[in-house]
Amino acid sequence: MKEAGLKLLSFPPDSPPLSIISAAKIAGIDLPIQTSSSASSPALSFSNGLKLHGNYVILRYIGRLAPIPNFYGDNAFRAAQIDEWLEYAPTISCGSEFENACGYMEVYLEKRTFFVSHYFSIADIAIWSGLGGTGQRWESIRKSNKYPNLVRWYNSISAEYSNPLMEVTALYVGKKGLGKPVAAKSKEVKNVTGDSSDKAKAGSRSSSEIDLPDAEMGKVRLRFAPEPSGFLHIGHAKAALLNQYFAQRYHGEVILRFDDTNPTKESNEFVENLIKDVETLGIKYQKITYTSDYFSKLMALAEKLIKEGKAYVDDTPREQMQKERMDGIESKCRSNSIEENLKLWKEMIAGSERGLQCCLRGKLDMQDPNKSLRDPVYYRCNPIPHHRIGSKYKIYPTYDFACPFVDAEEGITHALRSSEYHDRNAQYHRIQEDMGMRKVHIYEFSRLNMVYTLLSKRKLLWFVQNGKVDGWDDPRFPTVQGIVRRGLKIEALIQFILEQLEEGEDFLDALNPCTKKEIAAIGDSNMRNLKQGEILQLERKGYYRCDVPFTRPSKPVVLFAIPDGRQQSVMK
Repeated sequence: MKEAGLKLLSFPPDSPPLSIISAAKIAGIDLPIQTSSSASSPALSFSNGLKLHGNYVILRYIGRLAPIPNFYGDNAFRAAQIDEWLEYAPTISCGSEFENACGYMEVYLEKRTFFVSHYFSIADIAIWSGLGGTGQRWESIRKSNKYPNLVRWYNSISAEYSNPLMEVTALYVGKKGLGKPVAAKSKEVKNVTGDSSDKAKAGSRSSSEIDLPDAEMGKVRLRFAPEPSGFLHIGHAKAALLNQYFAQRYHGEVILRFDDTNPTKESNEFVENLIKDVETLGIKYQKITYTSDYFSKLMALAEKLIKEGKAYVDDTPREQMQKERMDGIESKCRSNSIEENLKLWKEMIAGSERGLQCCLRGKLDMQDPNKSLRDPVYYRCNPIPHHRIGSKYKIYPTYDFACPFVDAEEGITHALRSSEYHDRNAQYHRIQEDMGMRKVHIYEFSRLNMVYTLLSKRKLLWFVQNGKVDGWDDPRFPTVQGIVRRGLKIEALIQFILEQLEEGEDFLDALNPCTKKEIAAIGDSNMRNLKQGEILQLERKGYYRCDVPFTRPSKPVVLFAIPDGRQQSVMK
């Protein structure tokens, strides 16, 4: 639903009103959002010029507006009880009072399902948002079982409204709590367009924000463009979530595009499962497109470049071509006439024996220090049928040629690419320039790498094809489906990915308060003879090292458990 006259929720970038945004999401209220560095508190503006100010004033308004029964109480007394909890909620964010607040709510919830009466209300949202907004601090306590009633209530709310709450926390809550959104660090996502004015603007803002160059609210269009040659893995998840973050931040949209330019590797099975994986991650895409939708336009453009002398057909063997590119040596075919190039181009289109020996290359600069600009390949022959369009084509564009065109053609304003493509950014823009297409801004982000885990689709495919695993959803695989099958909740996967986006974090934010476990025990009288450093085995318990030997009855012997790989505890 959309309330008539509801216009915009604005708030300081460092203090997103998690409870308001969560309540609106749960209630299905369309609430346009914008951060404002000049704002000191949340403000809700209407089309008639009126405004409401303050976190809980606006939350109460949402509570009255929502189509959820009893969201702000079913009578005056219940509404007053809800108000009491709204007044108490800020206590949670007071560092010194956090533990006391948790203890108070733990006792209060001992025999209760909700904070007020027997129904879900904005009081629950206010407390849930207060706890969740502290980030790692609450997560550490949540895992400790110190407050079982409070955790039981929190988990129940999280499970009941998982989609909207996961979306909000993924966008606004980092390890350090509120105001640490995805890609918030300037080192993590950087402008590579060379516009120093944009960098200066970004540097003058809060560190919890990062700007897209020339981005206009409501006009940003992004694309997540996986190749349908495998299932989505956790490395892809980072790129997908970054696209969603910027789309939500600028009230823009994300296109899910399949970069299906290599029929040798691709299949409809991969397309279907990639769609499933993207939806599992909660990515909201505006539509699905395919690079193959533009094959006819790409072929016409390639022929146009040949006629303009900006591309040529080359029959140099692949290994020799690679060596010549590395050494800056021009191909013997580079000086071919336009007529000869068009003749060989038609052979390529026909997939003839002669055509199969050739490829189409861009005529850029063979002496450029950036080797990606040394006449890259635009088209190759491939007689294998395409999974969508069959045997219609015998030639297919390379990613380097197709991506700049399709990005511009689809109206993409900003292309997010991992830093492994950094050297090819100049190529991307040069190709757009030769095509006469609109320039698309590029934003880089660091690639997610993991230890003892493969994230290469080519290597993962080897495991599948050689029967080393049961399939792409094998629980030992780092694919989204494999991880879910293993039992990991998708919320935990998203939290892990988002934590990889933060740099410069304080080690205190990752401090685990539950690393020591002490168990009082009665042992055999011979244990009084143990000396410090001696090791003994306790039946069915494992091996222990004597840390403090017996000295007197009032001071017990202290044994440390020796880790054996089968338990997480390191001390008892």
